[in-house]
Amino acid sequence: MKRSLGSSAIFLWTTLLMAQTPTAPLTLQQAIDIARTKNPTLLSGQQHVMATKASEITAGLRQNPSFTLSGADVSLPASNPASPYSYAANVSRLFERGEKRRWRLDVARSTTEVTQSQYRDAERQTILAVKQAFTQMLAAKAAYKIAEDNLDSYRKTVELSRARLQAGDISATDFDRIDLQLAEFEADDDNARLNLTQASDQLQLLLGADKPTDTFDITGTLDPPAITVPLSQIEQEALQSRPDYLAAEQSVHLADANVKLADAMATTDPTLGGEYERSGTYNSAGFQVSIPLRIFDRNQGEKQRTRYEAQSSRFAEVAARNQVINDVDQAWAAYEAALHVAQRYNGHYVQESERVRDNLEYSYRHGGATLLDYLDALRDYRQVHLDALNANVQVWLAVHQLSFAAATEIVP
Repeated sequence: MKRSLGSSAIFLWTTLLMAQTPTAPLTLQQAIDIARTKNPTLLSGQQHVMATKASEITAGLRQNPSFTLSGADVSLPASNPASPYSYAANVSRLFERGEKRRWRLDVARSTTEVTQSQYRDAERQTILAVKQAFTQMLAAKAAYKIAEDNLDSYRKTVELSRARLQAGDISATDFDRIDLQLAEFEADDDNARLNLTQASDQLQLLLGADKPTDTFDITGTLDPPAITVPLSQIEQEALQSRPDYLAAEQSVHLADANVKLADAMATTDPTLGGEYERSGTYNSAGFQVSIPLRIFDRNQGEKQRTRYEAQSSRFAEVAARNQVINDVDQAWAAYEAALHVAQRYNGHYVQESERVRDNLEYSYRHGGATLLDYLDALRDYRQVHLDALNANVQVWLAVHQLSFAAATEIVP
């Protein structure tokens, strides 16, 4: 049993949706590859490109000839000389002038090229969304790990304080103050778990999953990457690779093709025909020529409109080029700023907060520091680590934005 094109597409889509989510943690590149093949928005865009390309077939079709067959008095006796029966066959065809078919094909092909570039731009935006969601999920995993470690560590502190309370080393009020802080660490852990679940669901949605699964996992690093490519090279690569800018350039060619088609449509298309007639025992042949008189309608409006549209496309191409350079420059500035912040945290503040926490924890357990000093050190440690994590995330988001602006993978 053969499937039609529509049923085949539905069958393929159903098969993709029924595919099991991989149990092994996904890398970023694997996630991008899955999004390219399963994201429903991209699948819809692919079908739209194919539909647009099919219009080239229509544009290339030639005019069909017309065939007319007629008869008169065919029910009368053939021997009646006053009204002999007659048959007539006529074949005619309109002949296009002005290379209309050529320019129709040019318009159709240019439209396909623009549509393909627009699809690649939609793909570029989807890939950016996947990268951002992937990074956010990595950050949520790291934040959840920090929250769990802080909670486990503080629970040990509570148990130690309980033992000190029973031994009479601290008062019940001091123990209650320590125990009350446990609620804050537990809330942090719950919020971190919720953030991780939501980040996972968002990423799975972009990967085309019909229903998120708890077994979904990813792997990667949030260590800030170094970019060795200079800004000037990134700008040139962006001008060569950005699909939206390429679509703007292709739109100029499309507009020029429409101008030529409008000029061609102003030409006169004659219709030529030939006729054969048999009346009684006599045969005759003839021809006819039909030429429209373009006295009033000479396609003036379309010729003027397409010329304005062509000029508009040229201005739009310049605007798109300026936008490309501006996007790259802004993304580069955001990357540099984020990298400086991350370097400060990773090179100084994280290690310092760990030393302060460890020293005050040791001092507090041995009676050399107050409860407030120890709690403040715990808060500083937690906040600095979260700030450092967020700084690393901002670096990666800036890298993704720079890759998006340049339509090139800045970090392989």
